[in-house]
Amino acid sequence: MEEDQDTHHRRQICNNCDRPNAICLCHVLPADLIPTNTEIVILHHPHESRHKLNTTPLLTKSLRNVTRIPARRILRRHISTVGDTSSPSPPTIYLFPSSPSSPAVTISEFKSRNLLNHREISNPPPLRLIVFDATWKHAKEMVKSSEEVLKKAGAVRVCLDTEVDASVSGGTIYDSELVLRKEPFGGCVTTAEAVARCLGAIEPDGEEIERKLISVLKEMVRFQSKYLKPMKPRPKLLKKRFQNQQPLEQEEEQE
Repeated sequence: MEEDQDTHHRRQICNNCDRPNAICLCHVLPADLIPTNTEIVILHHPHESRHKLNTTPLLTKSLRNVTRIPARRILRRHISTVGDTSSPSPPTIYLFPSSPSSPAVTISEFKSRNLLNHREISNPPPLRLIVFDATWKHAKEMVKSSEEVLKKAGAVRVCLDTEVDASVSGGTIYDSELVLRKEPFGGCVTTAEAVARCLGAIEPDGEEIERKLISVLKEMVRFQSKYLKPMKPRPKLLKKRFQNQQPLEQEEEQE
């Protein structure tokens, strides 16, 4: 009897999108996986994979050329075994904001400078994009522990055209619409949005790919917002915002 009750109350999961039926996304997922010239590799932190708002599954259910690696750092075998090993190793970029010790170029700069250096090759190898899916704290740890392998592989560090700004209080995943999960700084975005924006810049039909991925992300948030309460600003961010406002208030008083 107890087993029957448990079965009755257990949420029914969609076999296709692996989400509860109440928030199934099959109606908005691409009927056929979207092909890309870019090979996407997602290093997926174990903790993040258990989060209900994690967006990596949206990418694996939408894109054809994507590989998810559950790990805390990139190993040499991860890079050498991803994709077709019979072809030359593709040029590699990894997405993470710039830092004093590890500067990054924006995606637009990367594309305009043609850092791939394959202009004279008729069929250049596809680009490999590595992203880190984790909380901000864990992502920094993952990048730090992976950079030695990435540098040996000749990987280029790139960032989105809108850079992360630690002086700006954290917005939401989507400042105007995603009110469910706070990001630590202005300019932070979800893994799905970051990949969408990268592909939007570097793929031949990038704008259409970006549009499709963003539409899936928006639908996930629309459904999820019915069941979760909006996140309140983090205490540290409120304190930082208050500290930033104080000098402005003092200047106004002096005037």
